[in-house]
Amino acid sequence: MISKGITTGLLRYLLQRLGIIALMLLMWQGMAWFIASPDFPSLLEVVKSLHFHLSQGEMITNVIITLRRALISFIIAMLLGGLLGIIMGLNRLVNKLTDSLLIIMLNIPALVTILLCYVWFGLVESAAIAAVVINKMPTVVVMIREGARVVDKDLLAVAKVYQLSARHTFFKVFLPQLYPFIIASARSGLSLIWKIVLVVELLGRSDGVGFALNAMFQFFDIAGILAYTLAFVAVIMLIEAAIFKPFDKLVARGNCCE
Repeated sequence: MISKGITTGLLRYLLQRLGIIALMLLMWQGMAWFIASPDFPSLLEVVKSLHFHLSQGEMITNVIITLRRALISFIIAMLLGGLLGIIMGLNRLVNKLTDSLLIIMLNIPALVTILLCYVWFGLVESAAIAAVVINKMPTVVVMIREGARVVDKDLLAVAKVYQLSARHTFFKVFLPQLYPFIIASARSGLSLIWKIVLVVELLGRSDGVGFALNAMFQFFDIAGILAYTLAFVAVIMLIEAAIFKPFDKLVARGNCCE
């Protein structure tokens, strides 16, 4: 029943999104005909470019490379940021000592972090991943910290009365209360990570979507840039529909806490 409900919800979500996207695409095509400028290619031209890059170009390879970088950075940032956020939320002394550093990290421009990582570590993959993690992690820390602060202490007291183990208390009582904050930080972080990864690739990598966009910019290939944008947006929407939406519904129904 749960699986059927998730599938139905996923289909409904996709149909709603596809309807909105179809309307936007029609508006795009109409505006392109009205403007009639090479700087604003029509939807048909972008679709032709998309087909070319998919069949004869390196779009699939570049998208996979970018997704891999984003996934690795996302996992590291969520784990480290979540751990630090929980510690800061539960321990006032740690929060007081690290709060100023957190504020600084939140306000350092992503471009500065990327450039410094490349200067200090070189134009290598580890520097690219580190730059993305450093830019993403502070937002995770803030959200998880706020969630840890509002955890129901009475539930923890009940777990203590029933002499639950520390592991059981954490995974069955404490962590489920953080799920909404984890989902919020994951969603916001996912959208942030894509943007940072593209900048990282544009500045210091020889592959990936960011590198491809930079190459097309050099040749003023606007249709190609928009084609890559469409492909990337499609991938992101698929991830949202296949992962975040079902998990969000499971959390709302309380199934994750059983």
